[in-house]
Amino acid sequence: MERFGEWVGVDRHGYVAELVMDRPKAMNAVSTAMADSLAQACAELAADRSVRAVVLTSTHERAFCVGADLKERNSFTDADLMRQRPHTRAAYTGVLELPVPTIAAVHGFALGGGFELALACDLIVADGTAVVGLPEVSVGVIPGGGGTQLLPRRVGAARAAELIFTARRVPAAEAAELGLVDQLVADGQDRTEGLALAGRIARNSPVGLRAAKRALRLGHGLDLRAGLDLEDGAWRSVAFSGDRAEGVAAFNERRDPEWPGA
Repeated sequence: MERFGEWVGVDRHGYVAELVMDRPKAMNAVSTAMADSLAQACAELAADRSVRAVVLTSTHERAFCVGADLKERNSFTDADLMRQRPHTRAAYTGVLELPVPTIAAVHGFALGGGFELALACDLIVADGTAVVGLPEVSVGVIPGGGGTQLLPRRVGAARAAELIFTARRVPAAEAAELGLVDQLVADGQDRTEGLALAGRIARNSPVGLRAAKRALRLGHGLDLRAGLDLEDGAWRSVAFSGDRAEGVAAFNERRDPEWPGA
């Protein structure tokens, strides 16, 4: 495993990169140092053209990530908190802006910033032990890692408002019903199933995957005509690529494609 600081690592599984949160003594609470490590790892993955999908995982048995490190923050002055803000924001933005499909593999607690890291991914696979929520208003702040923007995009404005305003924790079965997670799997199988899903994704064209993600992300919220224009631009970016030529040839020759990735 390639290490980024003490608490973040990256494991390679062919074309799939596993971004591992590994701060077990703190249930992966996001300190300044851990935020810096997440941002650094994401920057390296974003620049690596061999990566076709990323899975965000946790080594802790009972938690995906419990959010901000409140023990660290308890000693902060107001100035310290303001100095930390660019570090934490870079971590959440780093995950959100990964150019390839991303999957969060969630078990146990995914609360506050921990759930925001999952929301920053394209898909969330959770096992039956998962408990998710954005409880920030219960400690006098708001979801500041993208939660107020990403959650309503998943479940609608009213549902997001109820979840954020009440600060309630949502167990796995209800989370699946509400669309807070996308796939509910057997206990202990979130990482295995997340990696399997990423492997199926990674069999497809790397050029196509990046363009499709770009169109999906940037088109959200646009009116239909603007969205279709954006989609057309994404189509043009891949229509004359080597991947497109190889995909058509492989289909007609009834063989698996060998993607040039350009």
